[in-house]
Amino acid sequence: MRILCLGGGPAGLYFAVLMKLQNPANQITVVERNRPFDTFGWGVVLSDQTLGNLQVADPVSAQLIGDAFNHWDDIEVFFKGRSVRSGGHGFCGIGRKRLLNILQDRCIELGVGLVFETDVQDDQAITEKYQADLVIASDGLNSRIRNRYADTFKPDIDLRACRFVWLGTHKTFDAFTFAFEQTEHGWFAAHAYKFDDNTSTFIVETPEAVWKAHGLDQMSQEEGIAFCEQLFAKYLDGNALMNNATHVRGSAIWIRFPRVVCERWVHHETIHGKPVPIVLMGDAAHTAHFSIGSGTKLALEDAIELSRCFAQHPAADDALQAYEAVRSVEVLKIQNAARNSTEWFENVDRYSGLDAEQFFYSLLTRSQRISHENLRVRDASWLQGYEQWLARSGGKPAPPPMLLPLKVRGLTLKNRIVVSPMATYSAVDGLPQDFHLVHLGARALGGAAMVFAEMTAPCPEGRITPGCPGLWNEDQMLAWKRIVDFAHRSGEGVAMGMQLGHSGPKGSTQLGWEAPDEPLPADNWPLLAASAVSYGPTNAIPKAMTREDMDRIKAQFVQSTRYAAQAGFDWLELHCAHGYLLSSFITPLTNQRTDDYGGSLENRCRYPLEVFAAMRAVWPADRPMSVRISAHDWAPGGNTADDAVAIARLFKAAGCDFIDVSSGQTTRAAKPVYGRMYQTPFADRIRNEVGIQTIAVGAISEVDHVNSIIAAGRADLCAIARPHLADPAWTLHEAAKLQSRAVSWPKPYLSGRDQMYRELSKQKQA
Repeated sequence: MRILCLGGGPAGLYFAVLMKLQNPANQITVVERNRPFDTFGWGVVLSDQTLGNLQVADPVSAQLIGDAFNHWDDIEVFFKGRSVRSGGHGFCGIGRKRLLNILQDRCIELGVGLVFETDVQDDQAITEKYQADLVIASDGLNSRIRNRYADTFKPDIDLRACRFVWLGTHKTFDAFTFAFEQTEHGWFAAHAYKFDDNTSTFIVETPEAVWKAHGLDQMSQEEGIAFCEQLFAKYLDGNALMNNATHVRGSAIWIRFPRVVCERWVHHETIHGKPVPIVLMGDAAHTAHFSIGSGTKLALEDAIELSRCFAQHPAADDALQAYEAVRSVEVLKIQNAARNSTEWFENVDRYSGLDAEQFFYSLLTRSQRISHENLRVRDASWLQGYEQWLARSGGKPAPPPMLLPLKVRGLTLKNRIVVSPMATYSAVDGLPQDFHLVHLGARALGGAAMVFAEMTAPCPEGRITPGCPGLWNEDQMLAWKRIVDFAHRSGEGVAMGMQLGHSGPKGSTQLGWEAPDEPLPADNWPLLAASAVSYGPTNAIPKAMTREDMDRIKAQFVQSTRYAAQAGFDWLELHCAHGYLLSSFITPLTNQRTDDYGGSLENRCRYPLEVFAAMRAVWPADRPMSVRISAHDWAPGGNTADDAVAIARLFKAAGCDFIDVSSGQTTRAAKPVYGRMYQTPFADRIRNEVGIQTIAVGAISEVDHVNSIIAAGRADLCAIARPHLADPAWTLHEAAKLQSRAVSWPKPYLSGRDQMYRELSKQKQA
């Protein structure tokens, strides 16, 4: 092949190396606008894992890069006059110029053509000049090629909220260092790491509002750098901060990070009489925030993957299709992690109330890719100390975070695991059956701190399906009491929670294993909602509630609350999420009212708050109440995370103890961004901005997830759904995997417990 790489950064150079190694007959040219020794960055960071990938791809250049790296294991954080440090993190720093020079020399050694000081204005003309069969668009963040073929690539560029400046210093840091300084206007963060014997990268970052409040947008380069030197003087030991972006003037050295996501990575353009594939690589295709050090990593691994695809697929189009399919998925995972990390640094003030120990843990796990047990592998001694600090154990062995008790009003939960409310569609005329006793009873024996009953209706028309339970008469109350009494007698201190909710526009539908959310074939009942907006094209249009309807439904919720107290439930939750009746008021997608219950967010929350206040007034004062909300509608024009914070504040003011933080399901048009623990950032934000305790839900499937969420202070409880359907004793089994005895097994099961611990211990040692 004749290959043309437009852009001589890590992606273009490394791809040229790998393709020349793959087939020396390939004619490869790399065209770069700068001179060979120009550089406008300082050091770059790669993980040990990335170095391993380089070693497999090209041992020669990997050895040269490895020899030039400065390696460190420690991360140190300075926060509110204290420092916290842990090891085992495995990073390497290298000067960007040094890395590029190694790759340039390797290209020359292999016979790759390098053309410098050539600013390509027309990719088609230069493609024709070199008669290229393949063009690699590795022309960086501001890619002209990506912009030229934007109709194919469909780039989405999100300018993030912080301003940052990339500087250097001769102060050499012996750890990857994060320093946080608070000013009268807000927080500044420094990211610092050594990349050669006498130089470190020193990045300063702050929210744009803070940057402007200090007048940095009006300062010259020299004034802005002097400001940073003074602010972080205690960490620099008299060393100056240096800037090598001399081609940039004034405050323009401070930039906002652009998150680039492209829908497609390959475009075909007819040049010199034939279709030539043009392939995005590196920053032209994607960016990931520097706080997880992944820009250069992604570029190098793009090159590795594309060269691998060409080795595996003789046909170029097949190779390119495989590259885009495989690599785009992997990059999106990293970008999602980078987004979490970016948002953490954009919102340092959110976490400024944490103690230094928990602030450090939160920082380490901010991307959700580093878990609790992964930290134990990295630095077991530090993590053990942190668990002891979190448990306030006085230096004694501490349980894992998931097993810490929690007191809420007059209730003490024995650990942080909750069995989520999960519809079972097994009631008859709203009456719980023996199935519910066995189903909920089994989970009450399974070690969780609390077991929620599924969403239960306050009236027959409030059910989702004919198989959903209710709590509108005494027979139902007694059936629930039978279940609660069993759990209290046999569940080793388990609490029982009741979730009350009215289906609203999503009612009168088929059972979950039939056609979920679709209307019944016959015998449908009339629906109510905030407005006459159906949930979907086949669902009935609900009646917009009148004041009389609102008063009647509120009274039904109050009566169900009294029944729940009589049945002995320890905890009560009001369901205001997922497009059901009260949710239909809160989301603007379904609330089209023009009275006092429509329009502003405060108005849209008015009726749900009225219902909550009426329930709280009759619910025993020593028992907690929570509210489940949809923290994001995942649809244009719907509620966002900002709205969720405001909603939580309103319920907190009304006396709510916990916000159960879910998202979506308010409209069929919703397009959630799924991933492990994908809803936890909403719980984190509400907890730490509003100052109310939260329940995290959604794709939390491992004990490692729970431990990291609780330990970081992202939520106070974790509600686990599907894993508990598969394993009623999920909590007991997960604790056994950790060999923790800080959990109570039912006495009839103790011999099984002991055997499980022995077997798991043997497996761990094998």
